[in-house]
Amino acid sequence: MKVFDLVAARTGLREYEALGAGRGWTPVTTASRPDDHKAYYPGATPIAIRVTGDTDSGRLLGAQLVGRRGAEVAKRVDAYATALFHGMNVDDVSDLDLSYTPPLGSPWDAVQMAAQAWMNEHHLDVQRRMLGDS
Repeated sequence: MKVFDLVAARTGLREYEALGAGRGWTPVTTASRPDDHKAYYPGATPIAIRVTGDTDSGRLLGAQLVGRRGAEVAKRVDAYATALFHGMNVDDVSDLDLSYTPPLGSPWDAVQMAAQAWMNEHHLDVQRRMLGDS
């Protein structure tokens, strides 16, 4: 949706929706603000991204994005929607081979940087649970 010069998009579940889904998930959300492209190239603007994942399995559960009109928010939410469709983990989003050109993106796209922020914040929790060391 577009509101003035901002674009907002979401896919999947927000944290409270995942809690109420009755699937036994332990959802957590991490917020980050990566730039839409390399800061050294003029016009870089941050995109507010919230990634929700399950700390038990690392599975991606949802994402919400807000950015300026030219920040390609619709393109980026599509990457998360595709990852959700294929049941990917948050960590797998980091490994996607996404396009890169300095005026439009970074070697690590904003989608990947937000996934990395989630993993950095919750990696030990996911690792402990997967190994059964809660």
